[in-house]
Amino acid sequence: VQLVESGGGLVQSGGSLRLSCAASGLAFSRYDMSWYRQAPGKERELVAGLSSGDGSTNYADSVKGRFTISRDNAKNTVYLQMNSLKPEDTAVYYCKAALVWPRINYWGQGTQVTVSS
Repeated sequence: VQLVESGGGLVQSGGSLRLSCAASGLAFSRYDMSWYRQAPGKERELVAGLSSGDGSTNYADSVKGRFTISRDNAKNTVYLQMNSLKPEDTAVYYCKAALVWPRINYWGQGTQVTVSS
């Protein structure tokens, strides 16, 4: 199983980025997909999640209205559209694939997002 994130980079405050996470080696459509981030010296936190079943989404309060998670099951890819970026969004962003039963989690290697003020 591989999850490969891409799309990170350096952007000015107020700018946008779209992260992608391409999955292989798993039945992608069965997995709940999510994005996490970890800033230096901080714990990894959930940014956005997207269920495999009803397609429901959930977001951290800090990104609501600015970030959108979506998936394309035909391409085995999950996306995170990030708008109105702020310096506090600077972090390494990771995607996660999760199966409820059996309980399985897969993580990508992360992609750096840096927002300059």
